[in-house]
Parts: sequence; C-alpha cells; structure tokens
Amino acid sequence: MSTHLTVVVLAAGQGTRMKSDLPKVLHTIGARPMLARVIDSAQSLNPQAIHVVYGHGGERVKEQLSGLPVSWILQSQQLGTGHAVSQAMEAIADLQTVLVLYGDVPLITSATLSRLVDAAKDSGLGLLTAELDDPTGYGRIVRDSAGNVTSIVEQKDASPEQLAIAEINTGMLAVNAGQLRDWLDSIDNKNSQGEYYLTDIIALAVESGVTINTISTSDLPEIEGVNNRVQLADLERVFQQRQANRLMLEGVTLHDPARFDLRGNLKAGRDVEIDIGVLIEGEVELGDRCYIGPNCILKDVILGSDVRVEANSILESSTLGSHCLIGPFARLRPECQLADDVKVGNFVEVKKSTVDKGSKINHLTYVGDTRMGANVNVGAGTITCNYDGANKHLTVIGDDVFIGSDTQLIAPVTIGDGATIGAGSTITRDAPSEELTLSRSEQKSRKGWKRPVKTKR
Repeated sequence: MSTHLTVVVLAAGQGTRMKSDLPKVLHTIGARPMLARVIDSAQSLNPQAIHVVYGHGGERVKEQLSGLPVSWILQSQQLGTGHAVSQAMEAIADLQTVLVLYGDVPLITSATLSRLVDAAKDSGLGLLTAELDDPTGYGRIVRDSAGNVTSIVEQKDASPEQLAIAEINTGMLAVNAGQLRDWLDSIDNKNSQGEYYLTDIIALAVESGVTINTISTSDLPEIEGVNNRVQLADLERVFQQRQANRLMLEGVTLHDPARFDLRGNLKAGRDVEIDIGVLIEGEVELGDRCYIGPNCILKDVILGSDVRVEANSILESSTLGSHCLIGPFARLRPECQLADDVKVGNFVEVKKSTVDKGSKINHLTYVGDTRMGANVNVGAGTITCNYDGANKHLTVIGDDVFIGSDTQLIAPVTIGDGATIGAGSTITRDAPSEELTLSRSEQKSRKGWKRPVKTKR
C-alpha cells in the first residue's frame, strides 16, 4: 500500500444529458459501471484510501457499489469541481499526494495514472493534458513563451486567442494535499458558471512557485468523458476492440473483432476459435481448440478441450468436459455438468442436471433436475416432467439407457441401467434395468371409415 497516496474520485454530476433515471456513473462499459472501472484503475496504484464524492442519486450509487473499498463523501450542493474536491479534504492529511479522477472517464489506464502521480513528486503538481484536433468544450492549457504552464482557462471564459489553443485539460491531476487545501480555500466563483473551478488552482500554484509537470497521452479514448449515450456507445466499442485485440494477440481467433463482446473475463486455451456475434459474460474458461459458433451467449461457464458450440446456443453457469457438441439452438441453464463426449443438440434445453460420458440428447427435448448416466440416448421430443406445480422432483436415468421419442418421464422416477423406453410412453413408475417399458393404448383401425368432406352449399 502507498501510504502517501489518496485518490479522490468526483462522481456527483447529475448527467442530465444521459436522459436517464440512473445516475450517470452507474451506466456501464463492458457491463461494469463507469465509476467501478475508474476505481479499478485507481486501486492498481495501491493507495491508502479512495474517496468518492457523490451527489445526485448518490444513495443509489452507494447501494449498487457497496462492495467497493472506498469511502463515500456527500456533496449536497453541486458548486463546481473545486468545491467537490474540498469536501474530501477533511479526511486527507497534509503530507498525502492527492490524485483527482472522474467517475465518468472510464477508460483511464493505471499506467497513465502512475505517470501522473510520479509527475507530482518533489513538491510539483502533475497535470494530465492532451492535444485535440477539436478542443471545443475543454479547458485550455495556457503557457508562457518558455512553455511553462501558467493557467487553465475554461471554454466559456476563454478569449478567441485562448480558444485556438489545442492543448486541453483532462481534469486529472496529482498534488500535495497541504498545498491543495490552501489553494482550494483561496479560489472563488467569479466566472460565467458561478462555480468553484478546480482548474483555478493552477494559477495559484504558479504564483506559489510550484512547478506544473504535464504529462500527455496520445491514447485519447482514455481521457474521454461520457455525457450522453452516443459517447457511452463510442467508448463501449473502444473498450471491446481493446479486449478483442488483447485476445487475438494471446492466440484466440476472432472471425470479426467488431462483432464480439466480452462483458467479464475470458480465459482461453490454445487455438480457440470464436465466430461472429458472440457475447461472453461473467467468468468464462475455454479449453484448447474450442469453437464457439455465431450468435452464441456464454455466461459463467467452463468448457473442456475440443468443445464445439454451434450457432445460436446459450450456455449459463455450467461445466462441460472435453469433446462435447452443443447446438445449434441449444440452451444449458444453470447448474448443468456435462462429462466428456456429451451431445446436446438442436432445440434442446437442459437445466440443473448431470449428464455422464457419451450420452446424447439430440433434438427437441427438455431435461431438468436429472441425473443421467453414461451412453444414454434420448429420443426427440422427450420431456422430464420435473415440476408438479409446487415442487421440483428428480429424474434418475442409469447407464446405457435408450429412451424412445415423444416420451414423458414423470418425476420422481428412476430408469434402470440398460432399460429401453418405448416411443410415445408416459412413464410414471420406475422402469427396471435391462427391460423394455412402454405405455400405449391399443392401436385400432376401422374398416370402411370415410374421411369427412365439406358439405356443398
């Protein structure tokens, strides 16, 4: 832990341009709230403390992100960024270095933050800047003839000459807490917005003889903030492209990186191949040579080696052995455990079940709350009727069982090893091992029967 670093994250903005009942910092990038992503980057620096200054909808922010290792500080009135930082200063000792971040700038990297903190060493002030082709909306960095920073001027307060400056302030800075406290006490709100600007401390620092050490980044998305849903979507695509690039460099084949979304963590073995439109959520692990077909969703699953998931399949909270074949159009619901060489085919749904090695559930079938043995063949249209309207019941199917098509297994029921269930049966009692069990009414044919015809009018 860095005993000399404290992070202050400003997250009190109302985000009116999002046009949402959800606080802006809770909108997500890669299925994780923007504020949480900023805190993730801050935590990588191992600071002594992280303070989040919240305001609008803050109780909701605190509730949703209650597991984060931060302290929450209320800014009851939104009087500007300088005022927001001052709300956190009471909890920060003078000898600390304060790093100021923003909860709506979600792609800031730990590497850049580390450079920024280093720029504040030796009683300096570290300031993160960038050069933009279009700096509209940002505060401009004003320098003297020697290139030293003298001040930051906000867009609405800038002169025409200052508006022509391309170097902008990102808002992120690092500085000694004692100095920061003094400067915050000295700024005023005599500007077009009537707010206390954090940027006004730059001129005060210059007056105090403090060196302004700027660092910059050419990776502009990492300093971009989100004010509306268009910007949110743009940064989502940047985030996803970065993840796709990382996976491909690690050896994963993505048929189209622009049509791949990772909203969690993916651990992939060698020669994994992922087709278009695949969504990965939660914690997913793919063994060597796995293939994930187009338009599949995988959430919190572990796949062994040489598993093939065909198009339009959904797998959730399940574990699969090696050499399994899933889909197309298959669904594995939570708590499924499939052994090696299992096949779950077209339009098959499996829920809270174990399926042993080599068993096949090929098509148009529902298997729920079931313990299925090895080398079982389940015919088309089979249903385990596990729900009686109030409670779920278990179906047990032994090894080497053959279940004919259009069979209903009314749980609780046990099918013995080697049993055969005749097609079209409704099984309400246990079926003995090595025997044929079926339930059918007698087939009859009526001689002389005529098919009805329409009456002529």
